Amino acid sequence: MADYATLAKSIASLTEGETDTVALMATIVCELHHGDDRFDWTGFYRVAEPGLLKIGPYQGGHGCLVIPFERGVCGVAARTGEIQLVADVDSFPGHIACASSTRSEIVLPVRNAAGEIIAVLDIDSDLPGAFTDEDTQALDAILTATFARQGS
Repeated sequence: MADYATLAKSIASLTEGETDTVALMATIVCELHHGDDRFDWTGFYRVAEPGLLKIGPYQGGHGCLVIPFERGVCGVAARTGEIQLVADVDSFPGHIACASSTRSEIVLPVRNAAGEIIAVLDIDSDLPGAFTDEDTQALDAILTATFARQGS
């Protein structure tokens, strides 16, 4: 289980003063991915154009390059603006299997200071039911602290 208090402090320290969105994403992904053994794939999908996500910084095996808002867990999170906590990806209608090892997933919308969704953070686990409400709250707090200060 991640030590979210330590991760949040580390991420805040590492990203202090940084305004480049990709640099922020890369730093967060690195810290999160190496901070919890449950995290098999950790990455961002950026809103590249209306209704379309494209892969951003990530750690783990290859991810899908493009995800329409109409498809998969990431698409639902981007389209609805709601956190998706999926205990069993095989039971999620329309799940996109970027990696056959994925058993559970959590996807969080990423908003800038204007409240616009600029990306989603996708974390996959090779364990079923790996994520909890504690994960959603802690990860959402990290994303808000990092990206809600950004204008774009």
